[in-house]
Amino acid sequence: MRTGVFEADGAGLYYEVRGSGPALLMISGAGGDAGYYDGVAEILSDAFTVISYDRRGNSRSTGRSAAPMDLAVQAADARALVDGLAGGRALVFGTSGGAIIGLVLAALHPEVMTGLIAHEPPAVNVLPDGDPGRGFFAELAALYVQGGAPAAGRRFAEITRGEGTYRWPGELWKRFLGNQDHLFGTEWSGFAGFRPDETALKSAPFPIVLGAEWRTAARTTPARRSRSPAGSECRGPNSRHLHGVPVRPRPIRGGGTGVGDATAQPRRRRPRALERRGSVRAEQLRDQHPPQPSPVGLPRPAPVPAQELMHVR
Repeated sequence: MRTGVFEADGAGLYYEVRGSGPALLMISGAGGDAGYYDGVAEILSDAFTVISYDRRGNSRSTGRSAAPMDLAVQAADARALVDGLAGGRALVFGTSGGAIIGLVLAALHPEVMTGLIAHEPPAVNVLPDGDPGRGFFAELAALYVQGGAPAAGRRFAEITRGEGTYRWPGELWKRFLGNQDHLFGTEWSGFAGFRPDETALKSAPFPIVLGAEWRTAARTTPARRSRSPAGSECRGPNSRHLHGVPVRPRPIRGGGTGVGDATAQPRRRRPRALERRGSVRAEQLRDQHPPQPSPVGLPRPAPVPAQELMHVR
């Protein structure tokens, strides 16, 4: 693995690059830390050049500001990394807020993408009027004003991770705690206001794949109802449209910030969601459509209560 800092419009973006083959950019969700993908990046590095990074203002990256951050800035950072580290084109995977950034990137800079896998984007504004999930961002914003990052962070963990909570490595956990004010004070309004650009996404010259953990996607977690291909924004579990935008829904195990248990010790098996079936080699994917995903199963460690995870000393 090699690491570095990439300069992008006044920010230094910490990045990690593993493996060789077609470029795969992985965009993190809340907390914006490359460490969420450590485990899965190692698995994929035998078939892809995997690029992960700390998003602007998070963890080891610079560029933190008190002003609300526009999603277009986040997308521009991702494009800059693809241009600078991937030769100008990459398959993109994003989870949660990272999936939202991926959708904005696809709308604004489709020329740098060969495909997008958007895992549980919390696009709550596509939910019907009156759906309780539409209040997800407003509820946490109010908690942040009233009780600061600890209060908002605890509630965030309860909603997004629930029974799927698990321990993170100590350094990653410390970095996440240090990112909470940036998340709720700077980035939150951008994610809260997101609506897919249907016209731009319809014309994307590559597949857009929505991923979700279908077993839990239609439960009471409000953000997941908007993320899920089994949720109310689709026309049934096999739907191929997101409000008129062609998509390919597929189940992928995952949590609220990372992909399943990416920080745990996974089996040495490449997730088939990033493989192409048949005899096509990984290196042939660079100039072809990205793969048709299928379910991924990564081992899940013993649960840890959300209250313990979000405890701040």
